[in-house]
Amino acid sequence: MSSAQDPFYIVKEEIQGSIDKLLSTFRQWEHIPSGSQEQQIMTKELLVGCESIEWQVDELDKAISVAARDPSCYGINEVELEKRRRWTSAARTQVGNVRKTIGKDMDGTTSSSSLSGLRRELMRLPNSHQNERTHQYNTTNNNDDFISSESDQQMLLIKQQDEELDQLSASVERIGDVGLTIHEELLAQENIIGELGTEMESTSNRLDFVQKKVGMVMKKAGVKGQLMMILFLVVLFIILFVLVFLT
Repeated sequence: MSSAQDPFYIVKEEIQGSIDKLLSTFRQWEHIPSGSQEQQIMTKELLVGCESIEWQVDELDKAISVAARDPSCYGINEVELEKRRRWTSAARTQVGNVRKTIGKDMDGTTSSSSLSGLRRELMRLPNSHQNERTHQYNTTNNNDDFISSESDQQMLLIKQQDEELDQLSASVERIGDVGLTIHEELLAQENIIGELGTEMESTSNRLDFVQKKVGMVMKKAGVKGQLMMILFLVVLFIILFVLVFLT
């Protein structure tokens, strides 16, 4: 099975993308003053990202364990299994380093030397994927050098929040338009049902009136009149039958 079709590599790419995003956010977090509101918000975001990636890596490890029971069934060998185990282990180490750095900073025990060492550790990629990501990391580092001051970081964070609020506002507006459309349709259907009920009531009243009139005529005519009416209707039916079918 090719790498493009192997579910492992598909999930691996998704997890690697999440790790890259986590590291980018972590580098921004390093430049934010400790104890600030921006850092608290970004710390929560980093912790949530770490938990999500760790869960995904754990699930990928479970899939590797299942494949290890019968590698030939999945078209892989022990070398490939070991390569996959090393990648998940390295990915878990990277995420763990991020979590450990944040935890130490929250406890107030992170020194500049240990922070630099952890930063170098985080910059190491899990496997041969490093060559594919070199250009991307160089571009990101250049961007981080450009956004180095505290004011630029704050402006970037505010801009991101504004974009999210704009998207949320657009979604709420769309939902409001849909609600108004549904309301208008319900009102139109209610009017149609009301008109139908009025017509049915009017028809029912006319039918009752006709029935009363027929009853009154039948009472006035008596038995003899009823027989004459029936005879007249039979003769009329015969005449119409002859005109329609025999002419």
